Amino acid sequence: MLPGLSPQALSRFKVLDLTRARAGPTCARQLADWGADVIKIEEPPTDDEGITGARHGFDFQNLHRNKRSMTLNLKNADGVEIFKRMAAQADVIVENYRARVKHRLGIDYESIAAINPRIVYGSISGFGQDGPYADRPGVDQIAQGMGGLMSITGLPGQGPVRVGIPIADLTAGMYCAIGILSALLEREVSGQGQWVHTSLLEAQIAMLDFQGARWTIANEVAPQAGNNHPTGIPTGVFKTSDGHINIAASGGNLYKRLCTALGAPDLLTDEKFATGKARYQHRDELNAIIDSYTEKNTSAHWVEALNEAGVPCGPIYSIDQTFDDPQVKHLEMTKPVQHETLGEVNIVDHAVNMSRTPAQMRRATPECGEHTDEVLVEFGYGPDDIVRFREGGAV
Repeated sequence: MLPGLSPQALSRFKVLDLTRARAGPTCARQLADWGADVIKIEEPPTDDEGITGARHGFDFQNLHRNKRSMTLNLKNADGVEIFKRMAAQADVIVENYRARVKHRLGIDYESIAAINPRIVYGSISGFGQDGPYADRPGVDQIAQGMGGLMSITGLPGQGPVRVGIPIADLTAGMYCAIGILSALLEREVSGQGQWVHTSLLEAQIAMLDFQGARWTIANEVAPQAGNNHPTGIPTGVFKTSDGHINIAASGGNLYKRLCTALGAPDLLTDEKFATGKARYQHRDELNAIIDSYTEKNTSAHWVEALNEAGVPCGPIYSIDQTFDDPQVKHLEMTKPVQHETLGEVNIVDHAVNMSRTPAQMRRATPECGEHTDEVLVEFGYGPDDIVRFREGGAV
């Protein structure tokens, strides 16, 4: 633990992070932010910038904070032996290789559990650990398409649209982290670790939530609804004199409050809008009428007036405006970390608050292999061993 920092929820756990790209690193980042000793195991440096860009770029720096880094060549016999010694003492391993790669390297769950039955082994793949697509390379946008998300995103008739963040990657990482935490809790009872695995495809389908259940239970295929809520009317984007706002006024009581705040009593007596079903059937007409009222004043006016009336309403920000919002500043959603090369870097903070053992931004993303010697010493290797490993290409 770094000087001046209080203990954290996961500080007693050691995690070996074999991940690349985004989904796996997202999982490991959750554990690192809550204080786990996450050792990022990397191949010796190459010129390949990878999916998350240059090491000193904004993406990589935000993704790998709070970790230590060592290099280890898992295609080298000594490299594999080093890893197995580390795995014997670790609590968690996280990897996101294609399904068969870990078996080929000899570091799959069964092999590691044979030397450490308490290991919790987290795996993220594109499409699952077995099945007809198990060996396919998986990336976020492919999962967004196969998982149905792109079919319901965008304006009606627009054609498929990707979400503006790598949501399949991010949710797969978070689902895997939840599974790992659950397995660590169960281990306290059974004394045994287990294999925890998910995939981009499974995570994306799970994230469909009610839109997925709309098909599995009601046999309805959700269409694109644009900025309108798929089922709650009126909820969507409305024009103002200087831009746009979001209003969420589905349900009878909220609808009445909205009409009153807009100064539109006729909308309360019009039979076309008298019930939720009627408002759904005449949504476009109702939205156009609401627009005719909201266009008469500014976004700031309506955000204040509608919230005062108890109607959920908010501005639509560009990302710079998001971080400039007074509530966002109050929540301190950026945190500074000190990087030896880049100086002070502001990273995006963790979203979960804990009263005693909060997530902490303890360290900036390390340089590749910055802690190799330090970690090897911790696992019992001496100076001569380290020289031999370097000369033999193991690290």
